[in-house]
Amino acid sequence: MSNNPLELLLENLELRSPLPEQDRQAILALPYTLKSLDPGSYAVREGEPPTGCGVLVSGFAYRQKLTGDGGRQILSIHIPGEALDFQNIFLNVADHSVQMLTRGHVALVPRAEIQKIARSSAAIGHAILVSVLVEASIFREWILNVGRRDARSRLAHVLCELAVRLDASGLAEDMGYRLPMTQAELADALGLTPVHLNRVIRSLEADGLIKRSKREFSFPDWGRMRDIADFNDRYLHLAVQESSEPVKLRA
Repeated sequence: MSNNPLELLLENLELRSPLPEQDRQAILALPYTLKSLDPGSYAVREGEPPTGCGVLVSGFAYRQKLTGDGGRQILSIHIPGEALDFQNIFLNVADHSVQMLTRGHVALVPRAEIQKIARSSAAIGHAILVSVLVEASIFREWILNVGRRDARSRLAHVLCELAVRLDASGLAEDMGYRLPMTQAELADALGLTPVHLNRVIRSLEADGLIKRSKREFSFPDWGRMRDIADFNDRYLHLAVQESSEPVKLRA
């Protein structure tokens, strides 16, 4: 973990919005409280007034909504370096929840400080806005994924997305990564039952599109995997342009 966990937020923001040095230092100077959270702990709870913006320093988290009878839809997965609550910095009540997938650390920055820095620096305000807009772009893609793609494409698409995002943040290994989700959690992200999801995973394995060891996933044929997934990374708005070549996942 970095000496200043907000360095991770800075790196994440600068994937899409490079900042001048004085603004970089202003972000690093933000006050924060570092919290250790267990799996299932809430970083944001629906119905509560937001008091801070958490930055995921380690571990994985997910954004979710519940139906009236308790059915869960996972809306997005979050990786280290991402802000968990830019969406609520100017809203008075959280309309959804964010929970930890794994044990991890969150740097909680007071909401008033985020509001102040967003208003005082045009470049930082722009970077935060871009971050929120990219989250909205990912939501749109996930709606398309659940609503219109078949089960194989749904799973392949989410696996491809995470490969590209983790690689862009330097968090992927050689052509693969660890996905810390149970099959029930992954099924709730894809709108499938765990039984159906298990069949789909086995189908992708049998076709040589993924290799799996417990929760470690790798992709022997990235080009075919992208085709099956109907995956175009344009919606992630990363500086790295779309390529048909395998993702160069860094160690």
